[in-house]
Amino acid sequence: MSEKNAHSERYIKIARACLKAINDSGTGGESREEKIQKVYDAIDDAFQAEFSDYRQSLAVMGSVLERIASGELSGESASELARKTLAGSGHNVANRPIH
Repeated sequence: MSEKNAHSERYIKIARACLKAINDSGTGGESREEKIQKVYDAIDDAFQAEFSDYRQSLAVMGSVLERIASGELSGESASELARKTLAGSGHNVANRPIH
């Protein structure tokens, strides 16, 4: 799947969650503020779900950078670990837009 399609799918999932929350907020006896809060919560939940992979990748990359920065690895070992981490991340960190 291309990056553009993956981004489009993420936005579609988030948009659907938002629309569902908006539609669901039209029913029930909640106050306007409670309905708005439900929509905000649905948006937040959708974003959290869609970006959990990014957070996990960042955590792994951060851990690798800490090991490299500590100096416990030789130059070649640090380079190899960095290459493996980037290859396994599934992310093109060089030219990848966030959206």
